[in-house]
Amino acid sequence: MNGAQDLGGQMGFGPVELEENEPNFHAKWEERAFALTLAMGATGSWTIDTSRFARETLPPAIYLSSSYYEIWTRGLEKLVVENGLVTRDELQQAEATSESKPVKRVMKAADVASILAKGGPADRAERQPARFKVGDAIRTKRMHPEHHTRLPRYARDTVGKIETVHGVHVFPDTNAQGKGEQPTWLYGVVFKGTDIWGPESDPKLTLRIDLWEPYLDPA
Repeated sequence: MNGAQDLGGQMGFGPVELEENEPNFHAKWEERAFALTLAMGATGSWTIDTSRFARETLPPAIYLSSSYYEIWTRGLEKLVVENGLVTRDELQQAEATSESKPVKRVMKAADVASILAKGGPADRAERQPARFKVGDAIRTKRMHPEHHTRLPRYARDTVGKIETVHGVHVFPDTNAQGKGEQPTWLYGVVFKGTDIWGPESDPKLTLRIDLWEPYLDPA
């Protein structure tokens, strides 16, 4: 969706400042926000793509004025309410007033390390041949979906070249909407910087984005 999270190419936000030896977390509450998000994701109540969409659909004023883990926390609050795990009043009062709704599974503390090490692979079996091969010229689609997508707004309706074929992976657009994984081919696509940012940008710049087959047409 064209939300506040899709900032690529927008002016006025300043440069990305790199912090030397930056820690994983800057405060204890950030650690807790991260842990809660992973633990609730492990319940199977929603998918990782649904979780991303929850954060993207925060009101722009709230999204842009929130820190990284504040966004994670607010996205998680949306999910637990929407899935009936807590009520809005319980969330505001920080107190349960009704019996908790059961979840599919619970990640025990003793299992955290092994579960995180295993990860959540999104590659799936091939069911049909890939539409594109390395070296093919493609054009990304011009699209403005109201749902989650991994095609950035700044890279739409742009010519690029297939650099890598990653295989078949879960399609995030449908997965975020509860329409199933609908696995499809995933490609590494390289773009010229001038095609993305215009003729006045650095001509030596190239941009690489992993994009799913439904986003692409032959150039």
